[in-house]
Parts: sequence; structure tokens; C-alpha cells
Amino acid sequence: MTKGVTKEQLNRINELARKKRTAGLTAEEQAEQKILYRIFLDDFRARFKQQLESIEIVEPDDPRLKVRRVVETVEIEEYKN
Repeated sequence: MTKGVTKEQLNRINELARKKRTAGLTAEEQAEQKILYRIFLDDFRARFKQQLESIEIVEPDDPRLKVRRVVETVEIEEYKN
């Protein structure tokens, strides 16, 4: 998992976004912004994935679970073959 976005990085992302809208960015600043966006998005995706993986469905009669069980059964059968 990523180590997260620091407050300084987040402030810099916002600063570059403001400057891009008003005065434009130099090539160096565009490269920095691209790197910072990548760090931010990677962190966001990792945290979101972790949150989704921690969700537990508590209603065993939920019809969505039946579909999931069928898919898992098919995947297991395909793996055996």
C-alpha cells in the first residue's frame, strides 16, 4: 500500500492547479504536477480498494450473492480442468 499524500504535497497540487488556471505552468511545473497527480491517484485508489475489500454483506438471502456464488463455482470448475 502507498504511504499516502502528505499535507505539503496536497498543498502543492492545489497551488499548481490554481496557477495553471491563472498564469499557466512551465514545463517543469507540468511535470511536477503530473507526478503529484499520480501519487494522489495511486493513494486514492489504494484506500478505496481497501475500503471496498472490508465491506461485508450481512444478508445471506441477497440475490446478488447467488450470482457471485455461481461465478465462483464456475471459476473453481475452470481451475480444476
